[in-house]
Amino acid sequence: QVQLVESGGGLVQAGGSLRLSCAASGSIFSINAMGWYRQAPGKQRELVAAITSGGSTNYADSVKGRFTISRDNAKNTVYLQMNSLKPEDTAVYYCLMDYSDYDANEYDYWGQGTQVTVSS
Repeated sequence: QVQLVESGGGLVQAGGSLRLSCAASGSIFSINAMGWYRQAPGKQRELVAAITSGGSTNYADSVKGRFTISRDNAKNTVYLQMNSLKPEDTAVYYCLMDYSDYDANEYDYWGQGTQVTVSS
């Protein structure tokens, strides 16, 4: 059994900052990549940022220079530091983990989501 626990969402004024965390636990042999997606009302879920086990990162153009993804491999935790937030960043943010179990099966697992609201 695998669990992702997200935290750090909330309400912030435009220009402010938030830091999201996503901690993984359970029957995980290795985590190949972790990422953050978001979904605003009436829109499709989109990639915000992702990071591989080796530390390579990928960002959506809309957040480059404002958001930073990082991970603590010892804690199986990924973070998303969000600075200079804009009202258009308002969405439910979801953590995604690409992992392998002890039988070498690879899975994608989603967190429950955390709401980020940026007021103008």
